[in-house]
Amino acid sequence: MALTIFHNPRCSKSRRTLELIRDAGIEPEIRLYLEDTPTAEEIIAVAGRLGVAVADLLRRGESAFKEATDLPDLTDDAALAAWVAAHAVVLERPIVLDDSGKAVVGRPPENVQVLLS
Repeated sequence: MALTIFHNPRCSKSRRTLELIRDAGIEPEIRLYLEDTPTAEEIIAVAGRLGVAVADLLRRGESAFKEATDLPDLTDDAALAAWVAAHAVVLERPIVLDDSGKAVVGRPPENVQVLLS
């Protein structure tokens, strides 16, 4: 099984999710999404895999979100995904994707267990 984690090493939930994956004997592809920012198309695809709207992938407590003056309509997935691609810090983390099309948000980190079993 191949896994990819959208990871922020400064985030305790992201670190714990990565630890759970490694404890299961899997070395995932680690995507440092703040450096290797996902495209709008990738964000839409991730939301689709999770079965949620792009707005559900937002960290609304981040100052970049709360102070945004250019935030598009939250119901416009395409415009919002483009905005998130330009403001990756607001993307929920960690997000773990498997090679079969499944995905989970590691909040709590134990959510990743559905991909490991």
